[in-house]
Amino acid sequence: MSGIAGIIETQDVSYPLYYALHALQHRGQEAAGISTFDGEKAYLYKAPGQLSEVFSEDRLRTLPGFCGVAQVLYTEKASRGKNENIQPLNFSFQGHHLSVSVSASLINSESLRSEYEGKGHIFSTTSNAEIIAAIIAHELIGGASPRDAFVRTLHRLEGAYTGVATLDGILYAFRDPLGIKPLCFGKTERGYLVVSESVALDITGAELIRDVEAGELLIFTKEAFESVQFAKAEHKAHCIFEYVYTARPDSVIDGVLVYDARRRIGARLGKIPTEADLVSPVPDSGTAFATGYSAESGIPYIEGLLKNRYVGRTFIMPGQSKRENAVRMKLNPVRSHIKDKSVVLVDDSIVRGTTSLHIVDMVKEFGAKEIHMRIGSTPIIAPCYFGVDLPTREELIATNRSVEEIRETIHATTLEYISAEELVESVGIPAEDLCIACSCGEYPVDIPCEKCMKKKITLLD
Repeated sequence: MSGIAGIIETQDVSYPLYYALHALQHRGQEAAGISTFDGEKAYLYKAPGQLSEVFSEDRLRTLPGFCGVAQVLYTEKASRGKNENIQPLNFSFQGHHLSVSVSASLINSESLRSEYEGKGHIFSTTSNAEIIAAIIAHELIGGASPRDAFVRTLHRLEGAYTGVATLDGILYAFRDPLGIKPLCFGKTERGYLVVSESVALDITGAELIRDVEAGELLIFTKEAFESVQFAKAEHKAHCIFEYVYTARPDSVIDGVLVYDARRRIGARLGKIPTEADLVSPVPDSGTAFATGYSAESGIPYIEGLLKNRYVGRTFIMPGQSKRENAVRMKLNPVRSHIKDKSVVLVDDSIVRGTTSLHIVDMVKEFGAKEIHMRIGSTPIIAPCYFGVDLPTREELIATNRSVEEIRETIHATTLEYISAEELVESVGIPAEDLCIACSCGEYPVDIPCEKCMKKKITLLD
């Protein structure tokens, strides 16, 4: 999982790229990078750390140019700690300057890597971005036009991906045929900006045009853009977890305001009869759910937990011990709000269960009489292969456990999840156009040793 941005303007694109990444920091906290191009030379800086640790104003001044790409990164377990994988990646060959930044979980990465090693490419990273760049370069060296090089490359990819790239001063953006990962674009005063979420357009003052369509390649100059539909699927597979947890609530993804979807989910949960003194979110991701729950149930919304804004998202912290230690640093109960009270705690999901256990025990320690947990997702029973670092089945608390067994494990008084049907209805996208594999264990593309509901994809010229 990561947040990506690409821009083409008339001047100084490093600053709007930085602002866009700032709005996308929730999608990756391990590393950040920006690459720019001034018409003759490519510039690049990237390093481990959060955005404010990596970039300063002095550093941004060293990145001139009128187009560029950028990324905030959260790496999957297999690639964690490999600084060479930090993106963007820059390449120069036969007079071309190529910069690539992708959020990609490719099912066929190993076979593609082996194939292009056989064609002479020496890989210096283990990232999918370099595989994509290698195929683009191979096509260009073979005489393909830039447009055809990108289309032929995208035809080779299987899995979930979005990407932005600059090639010789032209900006390219693309999204997988199932639309699993989000990507949108907007108009700036002097050009175009492509980002993972619409909030990154808001922060830069760009006007949202639309989402990048599933299976679409966009080619941008400063004045205009061209759309190329390189593939068409019978149905989409938008990630349900974007609406539950990953995306910022003020983002609009595939026509749905995430905040409204979460508020509707909370309202559905609020229909379950519960006697309690207050409804409190587990901040921040539980906030929109809790407002919907309170409005529907009539139970007052009172914050029983407050968040330290300077601690990152515990779900995407690398390593279980770091997640557990971060809970106390991140959340603090308001004793006077919860002491001797029956509290409804509303959260987005329960993954491993350890964080929920720590939260419930902490709220009890501060005097709560009862704790009723309400969860804005269905039980997560299967891992994600598309960039959300959901763990193995053995680590998932809902695997082979009933809701009652989960309740006992996390020490809650009661526990309720939203149903799959209500979740889909709350999001407002048809079930056949969503990926809910983490809830049901059936995947929209072929995954070895997993069940699949493979969706037919037609490649287009």
